[in-house]
Amino acid sequence: MQFDDAEQQHEAAALGMWAFLATEILFFGGVLTGFVIYRHRYLEAFAEGGKELWPWIGTANTAVLLLSSFAMAMAVHEAETQGRRKHIARYLLLTALLGATFICVKAVEYTIDWHEGLIPSLNWHPEHLSHPDQTQMFFFFYFFLTILHAIHMTAGIGVILIVAWQTRRPDFSSEKKTTVEMLGLYWHFVDVVWIFLFPLLYLTA
Repeated sequence: MQFDDAEQQHEAAALGMWAFLATEILFFGGVLTGFVIYRHRYLEAFAEGGKELWPWIGTANTAVLLLSSFAMAMAVHEAETQGRRKHIARYLLLTALLGATFICVKAVEYTIDWHEGLIPSLNWHPEHLSHPDQTQMFFFFYFFLTILHAIHMTAGIGVILIVAWQTRRPDFSSEKKTTVEMLGLYWHFVDVVWIFLFPLLYLTA
């Protein structure tokens, strides 16, 4: 599809990205609504499940994700104002590195959960829990939401690495600047989702 000018192309890209993010918001919103409903119904069991998590790990990962969001914001700023390809690439690579750090920390946390027998249907040992069935529901939500978030992050990291490679090429253009901006919108959405997940899951107790 051909566009009359760069502004029209930017508007079309922005519209497409916001439409995509709207569908993602509806999906995450539906799952989070289910979590809140079940949490209200099984308040003690969900509080017990929250106590099994590691808030300091969640806090550390929140800090990592906020730093990645800042790095992405700097990449977008460079693309919109200065257009310095090397700076854009460096900020994008920093964003990807911080995102990968988040995923690695999450993998360590999942390993701890496995050793503690907190994986529903796979490695569930609820002997020490007062409400095992209802608490298992909490962990179903926990793993579904955090794994879904991690998948979105992994996809974002992959695209970031591709765009970082492209921005280092001499043919960097306004089209690629728009790509960096749209990628920034996606990454900030992923960060905002985690900002909602962190208190709902880790601060439930």
